Amino acid sequence: MDRISGALIHHKKTVVVVFFIFAILGAGLYLGVTVNYNLTDYLPEDAPSTQALVVMEEEFTGGLPNARVVFNDVSVQEALALKARLAEIDGVSGVLWLDDVADIKTPLETIDPGTVEDYYKNGDALMSFTIAEGDEVRITEDIYALTGEDNPVSGDAVDRAWMQQLTSAEVLHAVVILVPIIIFILVISTEFWLEPLLFLIAIGVSVLINMGTNVIFGEISFVSNSVSPILQLAVSMDYAIFLLHRFADYRAQGFAPEDAMRLAVKRAFTTISASAATTFFGFLALVFMDFSLGADLGITLVKGIILSFVCVIFFLPALTMWTYKLVDKTRHRHLLPESWSGLGKAVTKVGIPLIVLVCLIAIPSFFAQNQNTFIYGMGELNQAGKSGIDTAAINEEFGRQTAIVLLVPNGEPAKEAALCRDLAALPHVKEILSYTQTVGTEIPEEFLDEAVREQFYSEHYSRVICYTDTADEGEAPFALVADVRAAATTHFGEDWYALGQSVNLSDMETVVKKDQRMVNAIAIIAIFFTLLVTFRNLALPFILLLTIESAIWINLAIPYFTGNTLSYVGFLVLSAVQLGATVDYAILFTDHYRENRGLLGIPKKEALKKTLNETFSSILVSGSILSAAGFTLYASSSNPMVAEIGLLLGRGTLLSMCMVVFFLPTLLTLFDRFILPKKRKDIGYVDSPITSANDDCGFADQVGE
Repeated sequence: MDRISGALIHHKKTVVVVFFIFAILGAGLYLGVTVNYNLTDYLPEDAPSTQALVVMEEEFTGGLPNARVVFNDVSVQEALALKARLAEIDGVSGVLWLDDVADIKTPLETIDPGTVEDYYKNGDALMSFTIAEGDEVRITEDIYALTGEDNPVSGDAVDRAWMQQLTSAEVLHAVVILVPIIIFILVISTEFWLEPLLFLIAIGVSVLINMGTNVIFGEISFVSNSVSPILQLAVSMDYAIFLLHRFADYRAQGFAPEDAMRLAVKRAFTTISASAATTFFGFLALVFMDFSLGADLGITLVKGIILSFVCVIFFLPALTMWTYKLVDKTRHRHLLPESWSGLGKAVTKVGIPLIVLVCLIAIPSFFAQNQNTFIYGMGELNQAGKSGIDTAAINEEFGRQTAIVLLVPNGEPAKEAALCRDLAALPHVKEILSYTQTVGTEIPEEFLDEAVREQFYSEHYSRVICYTDTADEGEAPFALVADVRAAATTHFGEDWYALGQSVNLSDMETVVKKDQRMVNAIAIIAIFFTLLVTFRNLALPFILLLTIESAIWINLAIPYFTGNTLSYVGFLVLSAVQLGATVDYAILFTDHYRENRGLLGIPKKEALKKTLNETFSSILVSGSILSAAGFTLYASSSNPMVAEIGLLLGRGTLLSMCMVVFFLPTLLTLFDRFILPKKRKDIGYVDSPITSANDDCGFADQVGE
């Protein structure tokens, strides 16, 4: 590292220019990365609904109905004309209205009133149709040009178009909110007004490179696109803080700037690597999910951690040596208290009651977190946006409508008719659209117009569309999906396929529930062994993991106790991310406590007070940045899943901080005899990336190591 850091310092301008070029290239490449807003695309290839979609795309030209529109105050003839204009829009297919299910050449009074009111009520015409996937924004704009402001449009495809229009702006909005907050936190925790800019530039360059390298995958999920830049910025900021603080320490000891930076890089390499490993493995656990959204997010975050490490070790030293004379001119006084002695005294007095209180909260929370009411899709979108307002208006007048599609072997009209009768008898089923229901079994299919025939028959399958009045997901929709599948099995054995939003989300429930234990187990085991190698002590991994896991249990149990729903994807992501991102706080505290006890021989209570005084500022600064990142996502995102991940992260970080500051100290003193190092090398790595510039930890001055 001496030779590497020396070369970096000697060629500092070249290094800075090269990294800036990579950042600019990353920003340019990012513009070519496609963002996927369809969660069902991340289901495994062997999921039943995924296989069904492949078959339908091979057999039928029209897709699933994924949008609805209401034309207000129109006559039957006007509705028919609007239907024709809607069908002419490029990317719109399968427009369905009353004329497709009844003979409207006869007076409407002669048609079943229930059928009529499903499509035409009080002069308002409700039509269902399909928007082609991949170009939703352009297609919905053309639809709005036809419908105007007064006619509501809703559906999954419309929601995706709405999200696509907002996401890019919201990512930028989140950064605009977060960066000033981070600057404020860093300014009050450092000694130079310009130093925070170096931190932000170093990590910002790594974020741009990371987002640009996603071009190798072709596309990323909207979750990765929204969450990973903010998480990477917040989680890896500590690495830059540590390096520059160590640089300042060595300069304060009288080393020349070049020598101080070489020593800082040398010490930073091992310590930041060890600390980054916990975050790395927490994120890496997501890669093993069968639901490939986890791999999408996990790879993006893991790549971001690696690139942040590279930028801190190679780019930041060169940038600092190029600008340190300017930064030196902006020194200011300490704005945070230099002593937190009162906190240590308070914790020692209430330690045992706090242990009891945490147990009383954490144990029920452990059981409650799995009893949450989970959602597996997008849930309810922002009701204040046009998509939400239009959806509410259509649901209020015509009720909810969700389509479940069955593909059954053609050429067996009697079985198909019997299946349709069984489906029509199921609760929440409003209407069945199939050849036998719409045309009848009496008319041979070869006598039909080709356009009519293609709606129902392909070479091998007959299509049955079951319209329901349920939401996309929940107990009732998933029970209905199970009933529909059971009815298909009764009449056609295993030779059928089911698809639709409710079917997709039902499969998603099955897949992600299998992922839960695996993701948590991989993250915990990987971080356990990282802690074991770090501390060379068997008891400490259990203690530190218990501390952070308790915070996770409490965090994830809050929705249960408050009666709110919880995104299952957010539940899985948070379990890995909170553990990997906040265990550093426990590592830092434990390092200092063991040093104060084992190396300096300070009594337990005094060691606890001294450790809190040394580490609280560092934990406060690091936790505040990560928590601010989470709450910024929550406040700035209209996407419910992204907003919920932000809320869980912000709240979880605060809970982890509280557990490390109030629960862990007493736990360490209770198990003091089991955790003290037997020899000096078992102290672990004392310098954590969240160690503040004012920390006076034991090995900091031993430059020769």
